[in-house]
Amino acid sequence: MMSKKMCNKILLSSASTLLATVMAVAQTPPGSAGSQQPNTPNQPTSPGMGNPGMDSGMANQQAMVDQSFVKKALEGGAMEVQLGQLAQQKSQSDDVKQFGEKMVQDHTQLGDQIKPIAQQLGVKEPKGPSKKDKELIAKLEGLSGQQFDEAYIQAMVKDHKQDLREFKDAAQTAQNPNVKQAAQQGAGVISQHLQMIQQIAQAHNVSIDGKEGKEGKEGKKTPSGMQ
Repeated sequence: MMSKKMCNKILLSSASTLLATVMAVAQTPPGSAGSQQPNTPNQPTSPGMGNPGMDSGMANQQAMVDQSFVKKALEGGAMEVQLGQLAQQKSQSDDVKQFGEKMVQDHTQLGDQIKPIAQQLGVKEPKGPSKKDKELIAKLEGLSGQQFDEAYIQAMVKDHKQDLREFKDAAQTAQNPNVKQAAQQGAGVISQHLQMIQQIAQAHNVSIDGKEGKEGKEGKKTPSGMQ
């Protein structure tokens, strides 16, 4: 038979082995070998961790929008300058001539501000107005006197309304800070031009957007056949 002393020695040894095993398991860090972690292949991507290719594509698209605005602004400015010069030559009214002179000065300055930005963005400076604008210039070149004044005033009101919308939009959405700043400054100048030409239209009784000047409206109040 096994002696009592030998029995106690075996029990102590077994207890020590068990304790060592428990301590080893307790000290094993989570995620280490032997620790099973659930597979989560479809774990959603956290915000801000989107597809880098998609982000790059959106940035490139916005850059193209900035480039398009800059090119169009330069083309439009070139048209304003040419029509302003034409107004000084063909108009019979001092206020229209003065407005044309201001168009030459202001849009030349705006163009000088935008040209360096165009160079930074890799936009080639246009050689002149767009094809559509050239058609308008050719049309006005064939007019003179009162007919020229009326057509020029109508064209300036329409053009400055459109330009103001585009410049305000670029001032809010442009990605390039230089484009944004130029658009903000340009919008202020164009807004002043629009107010000026609308006042000139009213003074000359020129119909704009289906509306006539003050005297034109009063003239329509007279019944037919009565003077």
